[in-house]
Amino acid sequence: MRVDLVPDDLWERVAPLLPPAPERRRRHPGRLRVPDRAALAGNIYVLRTGVAWPMSPRRPWAAPESRPGADCGTGPRSASGPAC
Repeated sequence: MRVDLVPDDLWERVAPLLPPAPERRRRHPGRLRVPDRAALAGNIYVLRTGVAWPMSPRRPWAAPESRPGADCGTGPRSASGPAC
């Protein structure tokens, strides 16, 4: 069962308060912007669960050990993990 962290009525109240998205540059556009509703859902998830940002999964189905860099000495366990 999927729990909607940002219900429609909450989003209708929050959306007008957010600044408009900036225009993307043509030459070096950088990363694509995360949708505002998804960013708000991430913030609510962290506040509800009490989990720290580094421990939150990038993908909901991924275990924290499967994050990029977790086993190459660059992740949160870099002092005890093997180096690549």
